[in-house]
Order: sequence, then structure tokens, then C-alpha cells
Amino acid sequence: MTDTSKINPLENEAIYIFREVAAQFEKPVLLFSGGKDSITLVRLAQKAFYPAKIPFPLMHIDTGHNFPETIEFRDRLVKELGLELIVRNVQDSIDEGKVKEESGRYASRNQLQTTTLLDAIEEFKFDACIGGARRDEEKARAKERIFSVRDDFGQWDEKNQRPELFDMLNGQIELGQNVRVFPISNWTELDVWSYIQKEQIEIPSIYFAHTRATFLRDGLIWSADDDVVYRDENEEVEERVVRFRTVGDMSCTAAVLSDASDISSVVQEIRDSSISERGARIDDKRSEAAMEKRKQQGYF
Repeated sequence: MTDTSKINPLENEAIYIFREVAAQFEKPVLLFSGGKDSITLVRLAQKAFYPAKIPFPLMHIDTGHNFPETIEFRDRLVKELGLELIVRNVQDSIDEGKVKEESGRYASRNQLQTTTLLDAIEEFKFDACIGGARRDEEKARAKERIFSVRDDFGQWDEKNQRPELFDMLNGQIELGQNVRVFPISNWTELDVWSYIQKEQIEIPSIYFAHTRATFLRDGLIWSADDDVVYRDENEEVEERVVRFRTVGDMSCTAAVLSDASDISSVVQEIRDSSISERGARIDDKRSEAAMEKRKQQGYF
């Protein structure tokens, strides 16, 4: 059985945060990747503003290396809900010479997203970017406030953050600054999955067990379905029954062996797991402070 005793307080807090964003900012945007956390944000935003539509657009910073299942789901969701979707592409930043494509065994476009994101924020003059980060994911994210201020260069100073006492959220910013907002900051991975189960929210099929062409590297299972992922000649492709706990780029997100083919079995699998979902993200393993450095530069 799923323990839903925590869901209502967490849902109520997230709805409160969404409404504070709408009240305190002029041009918010919801950062949407097509993953379970951002899908949960969409449901919470729907509840926050029902019966009206969500009063701000969704924006996806598309690396071009996303799983096809995620992009298909993204496009179908926004069409079904009648939402506005803004897409900005990392490939454009590469073509314009603003960032340089990585090469080699662990090449990824994850770090390159920062420039594209900051350019999009400037293009549309967004003053609040709503994201699905959770404090249990990674220790740098545990340092964030719910309203996290970025300076006029998009940078984050973890040592200079505002106190958030008694649920008071201060959205006052100076010219050029913007705020990253994290409505599910106090949720865990299990909370998200329990909410998806309770609300019967549809999610991409990639989160459920399926047979996939894969290869092993560094003890992790990588998708071999696309030439986006670098593979050595000696890394043999084998079909395995896997699922993905987190959905980032194909080039930096590993799968896990699993037979969890529905929400209930996924929830039970998460309960039994002793490894965090970020354990399957190679971009977090580049250095001890990889995520924190990216956030300081303007990452989500």
C-alpha cells in the first residue's frame, strides 16, 4: 500500500508556492523536461489555478539528445492540455559558437544547457523560472531556497540566500535579477511517485520496464538505441529488461535492471532501493561539486 499521509501537506505547500509566484512575478515560466518531476509540476499548477488555465508558458531547453519517448510525451501533453510550449535548442547555441560540443567517452550536452537557458530568460524577460528540483536529489540542491535568487549574470551565490521563515516567500528582486522557484523542493522521489500513483498521472513509457538494446560501462547500463551515446568497440550490445529512474540526456542517463511495469511496482521498487536516482546520472560524477558549479554558472 502507498503511504499518502504526507501528500496533502506537500501538495498544499506546492499550490501555495505556485500562487505566490503568480502574485509576485510578472513573467514566470515553468521549466519542463518531460520527466516525472516536471509532469508533477504541471498537475500541481493545474490545481493551483483551476478552473483557469495555467497562466504562464512551459519552456524546454532541448539538448537534441533527449530520449524520443520523452519528446513524444512532451508534445502530446501540451497539445492535450492546450498549454503554450517554448522550445530553445542547445544546437543553436553550438551553431552560433556560444558553446563548444564535447567529445569523447563521456561527452554530454548537459553543461551546455546553461547558456541556452540564460539566453532564453533574457529573450523573454522571464523573472521567475519554476523547476522540479528536489532537496533529496543531490547535496547542492539541498542548499537551495524555494525562491532562489540569481544575479544579472544568472549566477547563484549559495552563501548569500534569503531566509524563508514561517513560509514567507520574498520575491522582491533588483533589475536584471531573476528567481528560480522549486515548488516540490521538500518532496522526495518516493513522494513524487506516490503522488503520480494517487493522481493517476500519465508518464512516459521509458519509466517502466521494457526491453532495450544496452551496453555496460563503469557498472552502469547505457542505451545503445542511438548514436548519440559514445560506445567503444569492445562494449557489446545486449538486450536487457530495464527502466529509467531519471530522464536526462541519453548521453548521461543510465538505466536500471527492473521488472516494474506499472506505478505500483515502481513505488515498491523505490521503497526497497538503497541507491538514489541520481546514481544513474554520469554528469553528477564528474567531480564532487559538479552540480554546485553548474548551478553557480546559471544551471537549473
